[in-house]
Amino acid sequence: MIADLKFALRQLRKSPGFTLIAVLTLALGIGLNTAIFSLISDLFLRGLPFKEPQRLVHMYSNARERNLLELAISVPRFEHYRESQTIFDGFGAENVSAFTLTGLGDAVQVLGGQVTSNYFDVLGVHPIRGRNFLPEEEETADVAMVTENFWQKRMGGDANVIGRSITLNGAPHTIVGVLPNLPFSWVGPAAEVWTTKPFEIAGISYERIMRGSGVLRVVGRLKPGMTLEHARAALPPLEQSYRARYPDKIDSSSVMTLKTLAEDTTGNLRPAFATLLTAVAFVLLIACSNVANLLLVRFSGRRREIALRMAIGASRRSVVRLFIFESLLVSVIAGIAGALLAWYVVPIVPKMASNFLPFDPDTRVQLSLGVLGFTIVMSILTGVAMGIYPALQTSRADLVGGLKEGGRSTSGSAHQLRFRKFLIGAQVALSVTLLAGAALLITSFVRLSQQSIGYRPDNLWIGFVTLPQARYPDDSSRERFAEQTLAALRNVPGIESATMCADIPLIPAGSSNTLYARPDGEILSIDKRAAAAFHNIAPDYFKTWGIPLLAGRDFNEHDVAGGQNVILISQGGAKKIFGNESPIGKTLLVGSDSTPAEIVGIVGDVRTRKIAEPDDVELYRPWAQQSFSFLSIDVRSNLSVDAVTKLVRSALATVDPGLAVALPQSMSAIVAQAVGQTKLMMWLLGIFAGVALLLASIGIYGAVAYTVEQRTGEIGVRMALGAQTMDVLRLIVNQGMRPVIFGLVVGLAAALALGHLIASQLYQTSAFNPLVLTATMAILGFATLLACLIPARRATLVDPIQALRSE
Repeated sequence: MIADLKFALRQLRKSPGFTLIAVLTLALGIGLNTAIFSLISDLFLRGLPFKEPQRLVHMYSNARERNLLELAISVPRFEHYRESQTIFDGFGAENVSAFTLTGLGDAVQVLGGQVTSNYFDVLGVHPIRGRNFLPEEEETADVAMVTENFWQKRMGGDANVIGRSITLNGAPHTIVGVLPNLPFSWVGPAAEVWTTKPFEIAGISYERIMRGSGVLRVVGRLKPGMTLEHARAALPPLEQSYRARYPDKIDSSSVMTLKTLAEDTTGNLRPAFATLLTAVAFVLLIACSNVANLLLVRFSGRRREIALRMAIGASRRSVVRLFIFESLLVSVIAGIAGALLAWYVVPIVPKMASNFLPFDPDTRVQLSLGVLGFTIVMSILTGVAMGIYPALQTSRADLVGGLKEGGRSTSGSAHQLRFRKFLIGAQVALSVTLLAGAALLITSFVRLSQQSIGYRPDNLWIGFVTLPQARYPDDSSRERFAEQTLAALRNVPGIESATMCADIPLIPAGSSNTLYARPDGEILSIDKRAAAAFHNIAPDYFKTWGIPLLAGRDFNEHDVAGGQNVILISQGGAKKIFGNESPIGKTLLVGSDSTPAEIVGIVGDVRTRKIAEPDDVELYRPWAQQSFSFLSIDVRSNLSVDAVTKLVRSALATVDPGLAVALPQSMSAIVAQAVGQTKLMMWLLGIFAGVALLLASIGIYGAVAYTVEQRTGEIGVRMALGAQTMDVLRLIVNQGMRPVIFGLVVGLAAALALGHLIASQLYQTSAFNPLVLTATMAILGFATLLACLIPARRATLVDPIQALRSE
């Protein structure tokens, strides 16, 4: 066996051209597969670093009839379930929050949450210093837990960190524990601090919180032996008892759903990565068929060697083993090269997609032992798969014929020719499928990018601010803050306009809902009312965002607290609620407290939650009549993001130096994030399709060129007997294009099937788009025709005398 391996290595060294082409071709296929598998391993196969993560589930609230899906859980529902449930060993909740940190240098915003005392116990996370929260600290204690990053970077790794005080939102909190850095896929970017008091939200009264609005991210640990199906079956009785106990709550008719943590973290990415895994598998199959074709040609050209070996006593089995070793050696070398390629490719994708993939962009995704094992197994299987048929075919040697042939070449048996044509057809079919999928995603992305979102994101700066409850306890104090801050910003050179809002479009955590109903006719109960996207806005909002006022008026200085409650409605919302009637002057009951508000204007429709899906109804209410402690400052300016950030921080410091701006960014970047997953899929699938097209074209060119070379004598005879240049050209092209045409037909059927599978990932693009499919087949047909024409043209230049003399 060692001798066979050494011989295979010598044979590869004697043919550096073949070896280089085969290794590079396979390395592309293996490297891309390794890269995608590595990402999938990190996203889907590697569990979250919690104790027995398979027992952890997230709970969501759903009201499908009102299009309210996977919302946070309300405080009364959580408390009711915590008292009544028998499904979980532990049942905890987090109210995701932002804190203004002071006392450790300049004021900064830090992200984290307010949690129930058992939250980290439920997750199975143990502090590296100190302790978890105690039950008696849940409602009243000002205590905090920080991450190891916070401790090291903001507190210098102080050994006496436990017991130290930090000021969050103006209130001192005692640090009781230091947590290990939690996984990026769980907490998102930059989460550093957690406190207790999860049922308190700054700026919102306890009474309002208890009406049933969803505010909690709820997690439960299933009891040992309790399956997810059993837990789901146990939810309806809990829902019925909650509905009977609290019939007047907003969420009394909502239905709960459970999702595993793994599904919750990566569920919406699964279809996209399944598509990518299929695409790279196609690339590998094309690469394998190319190399198998090369091996068939290479082994067929060694019939004399095979005949000699068998004449002196070698068995067919030993000959097959020799050729399999050669094939395996090629694939193993290619596997090493592919792993190196993946090593450099894998970290690029998280950086490209850090806005929507649950990866930390600053952490290099490593090739784990499992991924390397996958690469090794794939390399071995690839070597065996692509070498077994050529080895078996060429080992069926005709000893007398093989020895008589001497050095004369051969084109192989009819079986081998048919197999080579099959490989060409398969390459074309796979390439058509990939190209069609990529073309559909490109078309989808173009249409999504061109979708009107209703506002001008260019030159629009967004920054997030949290107002401490102690200094800004009510609407009037927050209104004074808005007036002073906007006045300071308007006096800054380089700022065209500025405003404030209680939400940020296209950021899920920054969106807001409100219930609404018409007061005329039948008034639906609170738990059955429709929900609208809701915006609490300061003056100059529509000017700053570039949203047109279509009818009526904007808010003015008379729209203040204590005056007539007023709202603005989107054009689509007016059409849905009032039909062809003018909504100006009509009243809607808004919010969980059914506040009657007069509609004073109609504004253009905008895309608040998703670019691909408009909201039916958008409602706007003046900041002076309703405001919150969490807000965004929105500035229109031609200056850079960094320059605007400095200007806003300086202006904010003149109003309240204890406040900080978090997550400053351009609205264009937020829009880019919203289409980022589609864009990444388009790029990756486009690259894979381009590689597939290149490999298929090279494979077809190689197969036709070899055929021409083997048929030099036949072509010479034909031309000596009077065949014209066009006759030879037509002969070669016809024979070369037959398997291509077969592959195009099969590929078209496969592309239609693929279109059905990726239909959910397309936007305003039919999976059976005839223009896209026709263009795809035309591109591949032209590329393969060119691959046939080049060697066919060379065949027409054969000198009949030289060709006959060579025979």
